[in-house]
Amino acid sequence: MAHPPYGGTAHQAAAPVHPGPEPVPAYAPAQTEPAGGGGALAGVRRRMSGAATTEPGRLRITGALLAVLLAVFGVTAAVAVSERAAAADDVVGRSQPLSRDAASVYRSLADANTTASTGFLAGAEESPAVRERYAQDISRASRLLVTAATHTDASSESGRQIAQLNEYLPRYTGLIESARANNRLGRPLGGAYLRYADALMTEELLPAARRLHLAESARLEADHEAARSWPLAAPAAGVVALAVLGWAQRRNYRLTNRVFNRGLLGATVAAALVLLWVVGAQALASSRLHEADVHAQRSLDVLNDARIDALRARANENLTLVARGAVLTDDGKDDKYAAEYAQTMDTLGAALEKALHHADDEEGRRPVDTAVRAMGEWRTRHDGAAGADREGDYEGAVRKVIGREGSTNECFDAVDAALAEALAHEQREFTAAAVAGRSALDGLAAGAALLTLAGAVAAILGVNRRLAEYR
Repeated sequence: MAHPPYGGTAHQAAAPVHPGPEPVPAYAPAQTEPAGGGGALAGVRRRMSGAATTEPGRLRITGALLAVLLAVFGVTAAVAVSERAAAADDVVGRSQPLSRDAASVYRSLADANTTASTGFLAGAEESPAVRERYAQDISRASRLLVTAATHTDASSESGRQIAQLNEYLPRYTGLIESARANNRLGRPLGGAYLRYADALMTEELLPAARRLHLAESARLEADHEAARSWPLAAPAAGVVALAVLGWAQRRNYRLTNRVFNRGLLGATVAAALVLLWVVGAQALASSRLHEADVHAQRSLDVLNDARIDALRARANENLTLVARGAVLTDDGKDDKYAAEYAQTMDTLGAALEKALHHADDEEGRRPVDTAVRAMGEWRTRHDGAAGADREGDYEGAVRKVIGREGSTNECFDAVDAALAEALAHEQREFTAAAVAGRSALDGLAAGAALLTLAGAVAAILGVNRRLAEYR
């Protein structure tokens, strides 16, 4: 009997061999999600898609949209109103007072020049009142220049004119003192000093003061425009918010057949109130500020010009007698100061006519009418003084110009006093209208923010009430 090799049996040799499991390599990579978080983003997209396709999800989106729109409306309204309220504050408290002070600088300098020439004609008989008036004019102009400088950038147009005025004003006062000293001693050189002072005033100081007034008036006009401009973004945001609120309530009615949702209705009322408040307050503020500009500030500008013209005419009238024909026009045919007097009186007449046109009530017209009548009498008396001067009666001409009774000085004082009264009236009118315009915006910024916040909360509560029906 044969035996399998190596001592094994035949059965054992035929038994199949079952291999074991293959070992897993130690370096096999672990199974991970795709890079970039695609799975998480896909989950978010699925949830958003589900929210947009279910009614609770749509309600949540609607509530968030309404809250955002109301918040945008509130912020836009508050910012726009705050900007216009700040501009209105500047009109009342900064730019208009600075414009008024600039006009006062101009007027004070012109009055100082006129008063100095009046005192010079009086000679040794110059009254203390005339000297005191001159000193007050110079002091007032200096004080107002200091005030203007503190509110003005030195590099601006106003700053440059203030610097020029501060440079030339001491030179002018020095020339006036030299003129007075020589005049008291009876030296003809006094007249020359007075003419030099007048040239410095008319060629340097008054033009600089005029430019300062124009620069401040331009700043005032810019503040007026900023305060009166309509905040278009705020009403537009309010209309959009109201439109979406209307759409949300109509959709709610179609789905539930309920006419009102208290929360959405409250939000609509709040948004409508803010919109009406913004539009109404801005309309009132614009109207009153426009009234302040057209019916008061323009009158103030014309009246200031008229008062300056009266002062310049008076100074030229005085200098006609001081120079005694020594200064001629460029063509050498006429007395320079007499020609400038006639020209300035014509300008004064035109300014008074314009002032009558701008005066919109009896209290404003009455002093201007007084100034017109006084100017007519001034012309008549001036002709008499000029006639006496041509006939060689110099002392008589001086009495007709600076005398206490029947002189042109009385007419000039009447014109100046009437214009001062008209200016005071128009200033009160401006202040009342501008303050009313500014007051129309009081509390609106805070009120708009609070009302729109309350509307946003009401809208969310209204949406949540609908959501509760699905729980």
